Amino acid sequence: MPQPHLIFVFNADSGLFNTLTDIAHKLLSPQTYSCNLCALTHTALGMRDEWKDFLEGLDAELEFLHRDEFIETGGSADVDLPAVFERIDAEFHEWISAETIRELKSLEELKSVIREKI
Repeated sequence: MPQPHLIFVFNADSGLFNTLTDIAHKLLSPQTYSCNLCALTHTALGMRDEWKDFLEGLDAELEFLHRDEFIETGGSADVDLPAVFERIDAEFHEWISAETIRELKSLEELKSVIREKI
């Protein structure tokens, strides 16, 4: 069976200004931050080491996109984010829904959901 091509899409736009705004939001008002995927996998200073180590052990092709980058690569602007998609040929198929990601309380829960699906 071929490796899945998983695309993690954050509910935030790319660019320096957006990154700085997101960092400030995470620090000043983390309970209202709109991207639980980012909140679980990153600190205000970057990717969590535990998440990086987990990703390195996955047997999958991984891609990480911001909302604007996802739309630029053919993703729907109407999809609820954050979410994880599997790219099959040129199509995106929802792999982990935004609803599921919003319900997760810890990085360990996210890792568990991914392990179950792979």
